Amino acid sequence: MNDINTKIQEIIDKDAIRELVNIYCRAADRHDNELMRSLYHEDAFDDHGSFFKGKAMEFIDMLPEIQKPMSILHHNVTTHNIKLKGAYAEGETYIIAFHQVLSDSGSFDVLIGGRYFDEYEKRNNVWKFSSRAVDADWAYVADPSKVNLIHPMIEGANIGTPNSNDPSYTYLKNFKRGER
Repeated sequence: MNDINTKIQEIIDKDAIRELVNIYCRAADRHDNELMRSLYHEDAFDDHGSFFKGKAMEFIDMLPEIQKPMSILHHNVTTHNIKLKGAYAEGETYIIAFHQVLSDSGSFDVLIGGRYFDEYEKRNNVWKFSSRAVDADWAYVADPSKVNLIHPMIEGANIGTPNSNDPSYTYLKNFKRGER
């Protein structure tokens, strides 16, 4: 019976970690930095390459400036491998992340296929990031941007925004800024 309880706890823990990673994507894409802050332990480390390497809370403090030129962020988790060791876990998360970046000469697109190398810790019965590093396995750049949000195929559709005006806040009453 103990084996079953151990397996059930492992499933519960892995589901909580997967939810953490999915919420990270929402926080990044909606520029919800209060929500982002709630996903990391206070002493966590973050390595975002040339953007930042250091304490995660300092990275989150810098996010408004980093995100300012990004009119579209769209993170997609594909494969997520997790190894559990009690209240500690490691994860390799494959992502495809689209960025539309505004510049003085117009906008350009960057599509990145990469991975996050994560360390998670369960403290006070809550899983959070204790370390996160990003890698880029490939990138596709379109300059100028190829995004067309006025094409007839999407006419009348809701258009996502990286802020509190995103349609998800209208349609989904239980999804509130800054809340897990």
